[in-house]
Amino acid sequence: MPKVTRDDVARLAGTSTAVVSYVINNGPRPVAPATRERVLAAIAQLGYRPNSVAQAMASRRTNLIGMVVPDARQPFFAELSHAVERVASERGKIVLIGNSDYVGDREMHYVRAFLGMRVSGLILISQGPSQQAATEFAAEDDSRVVLLHRRPESAEDVAVVTDDVGGAQLAVEHLLGHGHAYVACFGGPVASPAPGDPVIDHIEGWRRAMTAAGVATEGRLIDAPFDRYGARAVAVELLRSPDRPPAIFCSTDDQAIGVARAAREVGVRIPEDLALAGFDDIPEAAFCDPPLTTIASDRDAMAKAAVDLVLDDSLLVPGSDTPRVRRFPSRLVTRRSCGCS
Repeated sequence: MPKVTRDDVARLAGTSTAVVSYVINNGPRPVAPATRERVLAAIAQLGYRPNSVAQAMASRRTNLIGMVVPDARQPFFAELSHAVERVASERGKIVLIGNSDYVGDREMHYVRAFLGMRVSGLILISQGPSQQAATEFAAEDDSRVVLLHRRPESAEDVAVVTDDVGGAQLAVEHLLGHGHAYVACFGGPVASPAPGDPVIDHIEGWRRAMTAAGVATEGRLIDAPFDRYGARAVAVELLRSPDRPPAIFCSTDDQAIGVARAAREVGVRIPEDLALAGFDDIPEAAFCDPPLTTIASDRDAMAKAAVDLVLDDSLLVPGSDTPRVRRFPSRLVTRRSCGCS
């Protein structure tokens, strides 16, 4: 059976191949509703399938968006990726996701691979300096990098962020407000994150709240992996020690879930013996026993902003006044793990 072409669709619909292209690509020129219906009917009748590779060769862009996350197994990144994918689908785009595993070379592997696929742009949740990725994309005239969940490093960065410092400060102030002498902080792994990493801001928010309350922070910042399994191992040792803290703020909810598991293992009751709060408000936070007090942000709105920015051609125009950074507030969600009823 001969392959159906765009010419065949145009002939059956009684229009030009250019109009068929406008219907398939939803632009760049408008098509009258009646004509659009004829074209769609012809596509359905003939079983036409657009050649996306040929489209990319002709336009230098595909309907693909690249997205690099540190670890999609972690619930926060899984939730954020799903939100981005849902929004992109509504815009007729497909999201390709790569996991960097917190390794810079692997992150750049995906950046270069996505460039080779001629993606429309890249949404990058980076754990290191983003300049190399931005430089690689700058060589492409019609692609851009949007940083998500990471504070921008320069005025040229395009980013979508939440108030990480303020959110962490809210959580620690709330724990201190329950009358605890101090709050320990589960930060990240020993290797220091780069400036702009959200965990750096979570630690800064913890420090600000402790300092404002006149409480020392020395010796109370705990190095721990971001995931629940590594955090559990650290917490078991900490909670068995004579210097067990009265309250813990975790940089991620996944860490807090690990701490809660460790507390059960060693016979420490939450919140009677240990107050606990996390950051991210992943769905599991509400299902913990007891439910986890945490800091929430509007993931859906952040995902929409990231997709909007990665597809916004005005950002490619020198001197454009389009805002390059979208900021979203954080809010405290109180549940029983902190001692609230």
